[in-house]
Amino acid sequence: MKHPQRDGNPKIYKMKKLLVFTVALLFTLPVLRAQESMFNLGDNVLNLGIGLGNTLYSGSYYTKGVPPVSVSFEHAVADEILEKGVIGVAGYLGYSSYKYDYLGWGYKYSNIIVGAGGLFHYPLVDKLDTYAGVLLGYNIASATEFGTPTGWDYGATSGGFIFSGFVGARYYFAEQFAAFAQLGYGIAYLTLGVSIRL
Repeated sequence: MKHPQRDGNPKIYKMKKLLVFTVALLFTLPVLRAQESMFNLGDNVLNLGIGLGNTLYSGSYYTKGVPPVSVSFEHAVADEILEKGVIGVAGYLGYSSYKYDYLGWGYKYSNIIVGAGGLFHYPLVDKLDTYAGVLLGYNIASATEFGTPTGWDYGATSGGFIFSGFVGARYYFAEQFAAFAQLGYGIAYLTLGVSIRL
């Protein structure tokens, strides 16, 4: 029996629009007046986030189990790109779960996204670390059927590669702590959270 899932085509269209925006932003950076960088060579930052906007399942019969949560770790590996730009590399882990329930029958889904990415940081506003990046990852999806009249409960696990472009910013309200917002496809369309400079 085919699992009810969202069509992937709108995601590709949105990702293309986001990547075009990111490229356009990068070309305008040299003409903007740079501020002091909040992310520097050798820095390590841990991000803990919760997602808004489901990228995996939608429809009237879907309910959220565990909201999209993510953790990522970034290390700055190069600086002085376009004067004050910094390049970072990051590891990413995201998780969410959903339930499709139609009159007591359906599937419980869980998704784990594991990935790595590259980010380009460029200071535009004081105390604000603005960046754009890409993520290459693998989505580990599992589904368990429930509520079948015959008692035959099916389960399956599958996976697939994902690619994402994103933009974001961290606002440092203290030397070691920041709040961040990131827009782009991952475990969610919009991720909000806290960043800790290690």
